[in-house]
Amino acid sequence: MTMTRTLGIIGSGMIGGTVARLAADAGLDVVLSNSRGPQTLTDLVTDLGPRARAASVTETARTADLIVAAVPLSAIGQLPADALAGRTVVDATNYYAQRDGRIAALDTGDLTSSAYVQQRLEASRVVKALNNVFFRHLLDLARPAGAPDRSALPVAADDPGAKSEVIALLDTLGYDAVDLGTLADSRPVQPGSALQALPYMPPLPEGLGEQEIQQWIFQAPAVPAPAHRIRELLATAAP
Repeated sequence: MTMTRTLGIIGSGMIGGTVARLAADAGLDVVLSNSRGPQTLTDLVTDLGPRARAASVTETARTADLIVAAVPLSAIGQLPADALAGRTVVDATNYYAQRDGRIAALDTGDLTSSAYVQQRLEASRVVKALNNVFFRHLLDLARPAGAPDRSALPVAADDPGAKSEVIALLDTLGYDAVDLGTLADSRPVQPGSALQALPYMPPLPEGLGEQEIQQWIFQAPAVPAPAHRIRELLATAAP
């Protein structure tokens, strides 16, 4: 397994920017990109420090040891599949029909969203990770290896080597990992499922409307979710 020294991030919003910060703080070099061009990332790169730089999406895909795709699911088809061929790609996307448009195979459950991404990046090794935790909680919960309050993040992939590579990355970023299995087994991390966001925050108050829930999530403190807790929730998740 190749050790990740340079992490490429395509999509530099809330999750992408947070992963970049954790990676730079952990001593990795970080290459950031987005659809608007590297000139729009000057402030973020300056804030992250000397280990970070901005590049085009294609350069990021070609030069990084491992790539995180933190873009809307609807933008997956715009990624440079040729440049990503043979590379390990962390799928940090989520499917939201109101944003991404209706995707029949996801609405019917014929595919998981990560399997959908693998179909569109068929020459890449797709690993589902980093999509199931709110960005503020992702930053707040990072801990050194062996810390008693270290949290775990789920991981799924069809390629065992790529999965191991991403598990090692998560360890570097400050997290243990729980292996879900293949991409077809990744439903528990999709929006509305057992492992999506809620394990890393206090119990959701009853009686809140949809808008109130969103506001509550933005304000809720981070709560550690160790590997045994993630496995407990996984065991009770709907198939």
